Amino acid sequence: MKRDQVFEFYRRLAELNPSPETELRYVNPYTLLVAVALSAQATDVSVNKATASLFETVRTPEAMVALGEEGLKAHIKTIGLFNMKAKNVIALSHKLIAEHGGQVPEDRAALESLPGVGRKTANVVLNVAFGHDTIAVDTHIFRVSNRTGLAPGKDVLAVELKLEKVTPQAFRSHAHHWLILHGRYVCKARKPECWRCIEIDLCAYRPKTPPPKNLVPKDQA
Repeated sequence: MKRDQVFEFYRRLAELNPSPETELRYVNPYTLLVAVALSAQATDVSVNKATASLFETVRTPEAMVALGEEGLKAHIKTIGLFNMKAKNVIALSHKLIAEHGGQVPEDRAALESLPGVGRKTANVVLNVAFGHDTIAVDTHIFRVSNRTGLAPGKDVLAVELKLEKVTPQAFRSHAHHWLILHGRYVCKARKPECWRCIEIDLCAYRPKTPPPKNLVPKDQA
């Protein structure tokens, strides 16, 4: 995709949704970190349901350690891989207390050193909690970037680096949310809804998906 097309791609997303936000519910940087860690291979909806009661009382690493692994499991047992995730959340909470005074560090390397926290999770926390211009590449962003031709790459790191290179600075702070939401609700994995996509003329994907038959006027069917 050419530079002017990339700018227009983002401009349209910005016009449609000027202030996009994460759909994960959280109350502070620590609960955001926990929610993102829990969201691996799970939907935001399922995580929000599991953390609704959890975050009413557990909002700090100290409170999480006091709750304990079994107590955490009781809250998140509806989420995939909950046993491993509970173990990691308790472990990262201990490390935050021991090495960071119970605070979430505003540093990628420090975040990635926490149990269960990878580059994607670190990027989300840096962007949402601290306002860094990071782009966390998940399956949605990976798909949108490759399918549209915005920032094609063979793996998530390649796509992330390409997005950092091509995304205009004016759109960097919200790029990750725009692309995630576009992939989640329009440029879907199994059947992209090209017929209602605002990027249809800029997108490299062929063939374009037609609208469902029940949405086509009878005289055009």
